[in-house]
Amino acid sequence: MPTLRKLPILMALATVNIALPAHAQEDQNLSLDELVVTGTRSGTPILELAGNTGRISEEEIDLVRPDHITEIVNRVSGVNIQRGNGQEHLTSIRSPVLTGGAGAGSFLFLEDGIPLRAAGFANVNGLFEVNYEQAGGIEVVRGPGSALYGSNAVHGLINVLSRAPSLDLEREIDLSIGPHDLYQMKGTVSDTIGQHGYRLSVNGTTDGGYVSEAGYDQQKVSFRHDYYGDIDSFKTLFSHTNLNQETAGYIEGFKAYEDEGLSRTNPNPEAYRDAKATRLSTEWERQLTDTSTFKLTPYLRHTEMEFLMHFLNGQPVEKNKHSSVGLLAAYTKDLSGGHKIIFGTDFEYTEGQLSEIQNNPTVFFGPDPSDFVQGVHYDYEVDATVVAPYVHSEWQVLDKTRVTAGVRYEYTKYDYTNNTDSLTIPGNGRYLRPDSGKENFSNLSPKLGLVQELTDDTAAFINYARGNRAPQTTDLYRIQQTGATGGAADSETIDSIEIGVRSVGSGLQYEIAAYHMKKKDYFFTDSNQINVPDGKTQHTGLELGAFYPFNEQFDIAANVTFAKHEYDFNRETSNIEKGDYLVTAPKRMGNIRLGWNISPVTRAELEWIHMGEYYVTDGNDKKYEGHDVFNLRTSHEVTSNLTLYGKIHNLFNTDYAERADYNGFSDEYRYFVGEKRYLHVGASYSF
Repeated sequence: MPTLRKLPILMALATVNIALPAHAQEDQNLSLDELVVTGTRSGTPILELAGNTGRISEEEIDLVRPDHITEIVNRVSGVNIQRGNGQEHLTSIRSPVLTGGAGAGSFLFLEDGIPLRAAGFANVNGLFEVNYEQAGGIEVVRGPGSALYGSNAVHGLINVLSRAPSLDLEREIDLSIGPHDLYQMKGTVSDTIGQHGYRLSVNGTTDGGYVSEAGYDQQKVSFRHDYYGDIDSFKTLFSHTNLNQETAGYIEGFKAYEDEGLSRTNPNPEAYRDAKATRLSTEWERQLTDTSTFKLTPYLRHTEMEFLMHFLNGQPVEKNKHSSVGLLAAYTKDLSGGHKIIFGTDFEYTEGQLSEIQNNPTVFFGPDPSDFVQGVHYDYEVDATVVAPYVHSEWQVLDKTRVTAGVRYEYTKYDYTNNTDSLTIPGNGRYLRPDSGKENFSNLSPKLGLVQELTDDTAAFINYARGNRAPQTTDLYRIQQTGATGGAADSETIDSIEIGVRSVGSGLQYEIAAYHMKKKDYFFTDSNQINVPDGKTQHTGLELGAFYPFNEQFDIAANVTFAKHEYDFNRETSNIEKGDYLVTAPKRMGNIRLGWNISPVTRAELEWIHMGEYYVTDGNDKKYEGHDVFNLRTSHEVTSNLTLYGKIHNLFNTDYAERADYNGFSDEYRYFVGEKRYLHVGASYSF
């Protein structure tokens, strides 16, 4: 286990996108020019990467010990995941915080390179379906994914890496206790015997909830088995998660989060979310020759969820589930002269279904026939087929110049069956239910990048990439609209160009990246609840990640983002003018961490989270003013077997909102309230 004195170096791996070997030992020299895997689905030196991949190391996960995905992933520049209630969240990666089909379909969430959900059936809260608490690392690609990744890798992707088996017998149990009856237990056992390695990790959490009549119980299990052969190697991974949540809804009223009594209430005590997700995969890699390999990864997945849609005025109940079988195939050839080429094809077949039923009485909002009516809103099934061949290549054109080029073609077919009686509910224009039918979408995603080595530990890069995604099935077959016809969703396309420079090694480590992206066919629901199927947006930003060790005791890590996310079209009915900021698009974000190695076995970290102001309406006439929150973490190794740790959240007891938005129907601000100051402590024992 690395000593706490080495944690500043390990933490820098996330700050400037560097990875550490899975089995780094205390007596080894730490190499900072290591590998990331997400960009090419195989290990790639960071200085050869055209583009960005933010890496959060296993050691940093163990230091932070996150209770929620926001606590660990938001330490990467350009990322802003807003916490809802319980384990819910909404995501932003080089984008505004997106909701609905856009929020589900604009970000690709993976586990060891395999999507957590089928592309057209994504979940805005998808990261609670993976065991990030006990992961071996997390990699974040900001902006469109490479040619190796398809639908949903539009604004970015998050790849949670399973923790590798240990070389020797490892057994550990971790217990912690926090506020409002928060209890968590984690356990792992791992070993390598001969050519076989395994790791079993389990965790369970019960949380009484920050507000009244809310909380959750969650269980996760991961089992990984590795076989290391001379020619063939296998990695099998089984994952299962279960969530039973009593969900608190938004509180309403301007700056309601500053009202001590109101901020602890739950306006929707009947809201809930029950979800299960199961995945099984086996990665088979064969070494064909000294310079070529073949990789085949079949996988299965099943997800199901039921929840009360408390954020809609009628508060219907949604039930959805889908089952998939898939296969990833890739052939890699290393060519003379430092060149490399990868040919691959991804296949997936999914059967899914969704129903939405409102049990509450009909809710009226005036003469427009857009009432939230009682009864069945939707009931449909969709069979989806995806076939996606791709090629990725790397060329060492000069001694210090490397070019990356690739292209991916993705074909998506939906076979939709409507199980309801009619196209629309009689006398109601909100719920449009298309007739049964088939649709298909074809998308082409090219990529071109260049890396120029400036010194042995510094490189500059420029990268162009196009991201595409077929529409979410909910955008096609669960259409809610008010006051306008809107139109049908089409494939969304984004073109991105970024330029940057990174430096690794000892002393100051950094990465600076600037980007500009233009998106078209953006399907979203505006502040007036009108569907916009053909929106255009542009996104421009500057990201800085840096780490500097002052000496052996003190170090600082900073991740700062400046961004403009703007509408690139006019729409009078939506109160949108070209140049307006998108909803929930902060201009500035920052995560700055001051580390102190109090002793060789004791470390403390003070974290400053800065959230700039952002608008909550399309017309940019209402906004949330932002916040600054400080957290303090400590860890102390009592013995080689026992570690005590703790954290103080919201050190200065700031009033703030995790998320702010605006309800056009009730004409009110809405907030998910940030928690007041609390203490969370725990102990980890290995034997």
